[in-house]
Amino acid sequence: MSLRHLVLVLGDQLDEDSAAFDGFDPARDAVLMMEVREEASYIPQNKRRIAFFFSAMRHFAEALRRRGWTVHYSELDDPENAGAFGPEISRHIRALKPGGLVVLEPGDWRVGDALRSLKPAPEFREDRHFLCSTAEFTEFSRQHPRMVMETFYRAMRRRMDILVERDGSPAGGAWNFDADNREGFGRGGPPPVPPTRRFRPDDITLAVLDMVEREFPGSPGKLNDFDLPVTRRHALAALRDFVEHRLPLFGRHQDAMWTGQAFLFHSVISGPLNLHLLNPREVVEAVLDNPANAPLNAVEGFVRQVIGWREFVRGIYWREMPDYAGRNALDATLPMPRFYWTGETEMRCLAQAIGHTIDHAYAHHIERLMVLGLFALLLGVKPYDVHRWHMSMFWDAIDWVSLPNTLGMSQQGDGGVVGTKPYAASGNYINRMSDHCRHCRFDPKQSVGEDACPFTTLYWDFLARHRKRYAGNLRMRNQYANLDRKEGAELAAIQEQARGLRARLTAEGFL
Repeated sequence: MSLRHLVLVLGDQLDEDSAAFDGFDPARDAVLMMEVREEASYIPQNKRRIAFFFSAMRHFAEALRRRGWTVHYSELDDPENAGAFGPEISRHIRALKPGGLVVLEPGDWRVGDALRSLKPAPEFREDRHFLCSTAEFTEFSRQHPRMVMETFYRAMRRRMDILVERDGSPAGGAWNFDADNREGFGRGGPPPVPPTRRFRPDDITLAVLDMVEREFPGSPGKLNDFDLPVTRRHALAALRDFVEHRLPLFGRHQDAMWTGQAFLFHSVISGPLNLHLLNPREVVEAVLDNPANAPLNAVEGFVRQVIGWREFVRGIYWREMPDYAGRNALDATLPMPRFYWTGETEMRCLAQAIGHTIDHAYAHHIERLMVLGLFALLLGVKPYDVHRWHMSMFWDAIDWVSLPNTLGMSQQGDGGVVGTKPYAASGNYINRMSDHCRHCRFDPKQSVGEDACPFTTLYWDFLARHRKRYAGNLRMRNQYANLDRKEGAELAAIQEQARGLRARLTAEGFL
């Protein structure tokens, strides 16, 4: 019998209920999955990220085979593997001669563009994993031309009837409880942190780990303690672990950092969620079930990340691409400093955040935004370079989620599409939210001199360089009032020190 449909499953589409499988007939259809070197090396990637994707893909293929489905799977080190996305698909089409190729809409514009160039063109199906379709988001944007995330989030809450009273008002009398979610740990440090759930590698994962070590020996990261959730069962267990043990303190301390603590009270489920091993609806339901009786500020704060921020950035991505990737509203020109790949820096906060990234292919959101992203913003790194580094180093990074978060939110490269103001802060913010500064040779209160914190120096320089753009922003009024007190010789000295920092980083890549 001839093959009717060949269903292509990409590495971030590991959902047995995918629309790509609608009408799937095991007697007439088959599945195609591929590990291709091009996708693992078009940017240098953390070994842990590569292993997570390939192990999850191989486990998903086995799950489909257990259902009696035919799965054609290209392993990376298969001698016949063409090594590139388009050629490998074409190789299978020539061999299998399907009546048509079916694929879920990709999460990466680049991949979608490659698929659209195939002959014959595949049948694209809408991804039901998300809570707001791209068409719905575009229409909402048309109705709200000055839309910010909060507007979208409130509409999603009402539409889904989540944390909303019968009269339409928000539960607890407020739409968000950010004011309750900004506590540091104080000098005593965090309370006891329940460890994240770990998953022992099975034979499939061990084979992947061996292959990654062999094929990508020069990539950053390490695999000796690989413990990530690579199956649907693992993902559900990780979700349960979070809501039962860490959700109660997630809200209060979600912006806090501490030496040696990579995970704290965060969920660490973004990886399986972004690969579709978890569904956002079930994640929200698990949080709302609230088995540990977490306070409302924790529940609402997490719900906002899933139905608000996650859906918002995806909508922005597909509404603004493909030109979005090239935007650089602040005319930033510097490359990523070399120490972002090694962690070799005297800045304690950056050494910690980069160390977490290298060791775990993970850093929680405040480390990504207010340490790693903040320094790149203040320094003036090209925003797309920040995105590429993010895609290289984090196990949960997918293009649709990474690009708006890095280029838009973190670097303001989109000119204010994602956020109305830059997330610019001095070293004093990091001092308030962590213990890093007390162990660092730099003083967050100093902006000039040998002991000056580079964050603080570059913060004042950033405000001065971009005064014309931001001085009229009402949300930055206090920041510019403080800058005005430094006019004259003090500001000139700060700017001279900032120029020296940039020159040193450009020449040496280290600080």
